[in-house]
Amino acid sequence: MKFGGRLQAAIEVLADIEAHHRPPGEALRDWGVSHRFAGSGDRSVIGNIVYDALRWRASSAWTFGDDSPRGLVLATMAGRWAVGARGLGERMAGDPHGPQPLTDDEIARIDSANLAEASDHVRANIPAWLAPHFDRAFGKDWVAEGEALALRPPLDMRVNGLKADMTKVSKALERFGATATLFAPDGLRIAPTETEERHPNVQVEAAFRKGWFEIQDESSQVAAHMVAAKPGEQVLDLCAGAGGKTLALAAHMENKGQVHATDRNRSRLAAIFDRLKRAGTRNVQVHDAGADLTGLVSRMDAVLVDAPCTGTGAWRRRPDAKWRLTERALGERIAEQTALLAEAAGYVRPGGRLIYATCSLLPDENRERVAAFLAGAADFATVPPVAALSAAGLAPALAETALVEDSGITLSPRRTGTDGFFIAAMTRRQ
Repeated sequence: MKFGGRLQAAIEVLADIEAHHRPPGEALRDWGVSHRFAGSGDRSVIGNIVYDALRWRASSAWTFGDDSPRGLVLATMAGRWAVGARGLGERMAGDPHGPQPLTDDEIARIDSANLAEASDHVRANIPAWLAPHFDRAFGKDWVAEGEALALRPPLDMRVNGLKADMTKVSKALERFGATATLFAPDGLRIAPTETEERHPNVQVEAAFRKGWFEIQDESSQVAAHMVAAKPGEQVLDLCAGAGGKTLALAAHMENKGQVHATDRNRSRLAAIFDRLKRAGTRNVQVHDAGADLTGLVSRMDAVLVDAPCTGTGAWRRRPDAKWRLTERALGERIAEQTALLAEAAGYVRPGGRLIYATCSLLPDENRERVAAFLAGAADFATVPPVAALSAAGLAPALAETALVEDSGITLSPRRTGTDGFFIAAMTRRQ
């Protein structure tokens, strides 16, 4: 496919997403099925264009003066891909399968656009209603935090210590340029892609199939380390989902003791079984959604609550989600988080640890939930974040880089180069 054809394909996919409220991955897959002539390289570039157009939707629409799929794609290519209005016109010329040529007015808008004149939420590429929430979270730096959330993410992996070590996995992934992560001691990273580049599909590698590593963002790895799980302990992963942190906990515990994994969402939990088998875990007991856990009450050395949230910290990977988020959905997540914290507290033994985490950057879901919980739980207290990081064996540089508050720590793309994540460590008094 030529340049113009790829642009037109991206426009069609965005129109499908908008009209049918579909996830980008689903819309891209269906487009590929109905356009068999498009090769894997074409589909990869089209996907990059679609995701970048969603990441930079607000600023691209402002630049072009049009939030239609055509406007978003052309403005993204001209600005974020640095093609420019003139270059865009030249590369689109003569392709009958491409979009309509740029008009003189569109060229003028692209050439004269100065984002410094745009509203703060436009420059941050976030919905306007979330601006006050980001301001409360980050103060004067909130626009820069939003801009960083619109960048492409790296590909992070966690070495599975039950089957391999850093040297072994690094060698297996050497040709992809994988390097050690800055904070998570078991992490490897492949840098973010640029324009037409795509990350390698590491899941087809023999090392992955053998269970030597798992795909997991560094922030999620840090959250698992913050549990400070030790061999022989009893640990509950209350919101295990597909099992990423459960696998990490099992490895930290060297397959000794017991990790209890469950989730309210049965469909999310379904993926955990194959992953546990591949990773070689022997100390994980999976409890079905809604299972009776009364036998665990007041017995757990540590409980991890990676609570369902708005996912604002993961917008680099799921940029469509930020434009679909509503105040009502935020309220629903807050209610769910409050209930989960109350439930989790009952499983912690005296002297045990309660770790609360979200992949959100909103204070409503993070420090305010911790404060509300502690206000009604006199037998729990916050562990100072720096002390919690030290107990977890995490790099001291993380305390200097992350946003550290009394209630917990916040990682973000701008500060730590990771997905956004909030982690609070609490303990139950003896």
